[in-house]
Amino acid sequence: MNAPASTTPRPLAKPRDHYRAFRSIGTRWMDNDIYGHVNNVVYYSWFDTAVNAWLIEQGALDIHAGEVIGLVIETQCNYFAPLAFPQTIEAGLRVAHLGSSSVRYEVGLFAQGEPLAAACGHFVHVYVDRETRRPVPLPAVLKNTLQTIV
Repeated sequence: MNAPASTTPRPLAKPRDHYRAFRSIGTRWMDNDIYGHVNNVVYYSWFDTAVNAWLIEQGALDIHAGEVIGLVIETQCNYFAPLAFPQTIEAGLRVAHLGSSSVRYEVGLFAQGEPLAAACGHFVHVYVDRETRRPVPLPAVLKNTLQTIV
């Protein structure tokens, strides 16, 4: 018996204009796997790097002394084209949802200069009190910074 056809549309690679901010990330020799391309787990590391580095650079997140920290509660990625060392990756960011204590980021990973993402995914942070680990409202500086890439 054949499995029923999926009603979910197949995801498509997003173009650069889908994203509001970009950051370059250099691949490393160790990122490649035995198949000659970047291993899938590295993509999630790039999501984390792109989001948090951008927040730190914008002055919206203090990872060492801030009272509020972001905890990852969900990630997802679709792959469209291989990436490999020694390519430079350009990570595109945008905020897809801005809640009272959570943010859903969309991230596109592009080979340098390519018009379509090699991978697209999302990354959800819930912002919590550093000590209690309980959700807290987004601090004003964080919320205002995030609104620039909605």
